[in-house]
Amino acid sequence: MALIEINNLYKYYKIGGSIIKAIDKVDLEIKKGEFIALLGPSGSGKSTLLNLLAGLESATKGEIKYSGIDITKLKEKEITKFRSLNIGFVFQSYNLLPNLTALENVGLPLVFKGIDKKKRNQMARDILKQVSLEDRMNNKPNELSGGQQQRVSIARAFVGTPKIIFADEPTGNLDTKTSFEVMELIKEIITKNNQTLIMVTHDDELTAFADRTLYMRDGKIEKIHEKYTIEEVLKDE
Repeated sequence: MALIEINNLYKYYKIGGSIIKAIDKVDLEIKKGEFIALLGPSGSGKSTLLNLLAGLESATKGEIKYSGIDITKLKEKEITKFRSLNIGFVFQSYNLLPNLTALENVGLPLVFKGIDKKKRNQMARDILKQVSLEDRMNNKPNELSGGQQQRVSIARAFVGTPKIIFADEPTGNLDTKTSFEVMELIKEIITKNNQTLIMVTHDDELTAFADRTLYMRDGKIEKIHEKYTIEEVLKDE
């Protein structure tokens, strides 16, 4: 059974007298532990699809099921609770709180899960060590480089080991070298923990890290590129 099932999904916006089809009949299944990249030109619908899957926007029509639970049928409070228990986010702009240290920023999602301060600080320390920031835990965002801030953002998304990670242009503000370092780090963590990652990117080079790349245009999935391992290719022969 798929972790995520998307059936007959639509998202329309009414602008003036026009109807914009941001998502136009998407059907898709995503497995547990799979890394999906959403690639396409500006306005293709990739960010809208990400927001729908994360429950940040409501669908015009269709189903989005997580292990059989259709989040399009949930109330706002139920969706918020679902996100806090199951989902982590990595953003292009880091979205770190400037007055909090790296440790405090990473521990913030755990506050909403009701985890006590001692335990959440330990969990935050553990994940910051994984992203090689053990010597920067008490620094605030303005005392960190862009790459270090994004590592804090990654640590915050992965703390508590959520089932699903959504990443929206996670390397958009980074240089090429740092981008690949960040992607290698993300790939290492999700592989270790068997987590599902859905990433929006405009950089086709980064899709090399994904298991499947969905090319989007005009709100539709135009094509899907499957990445095969050497073992799978040999097996088919």
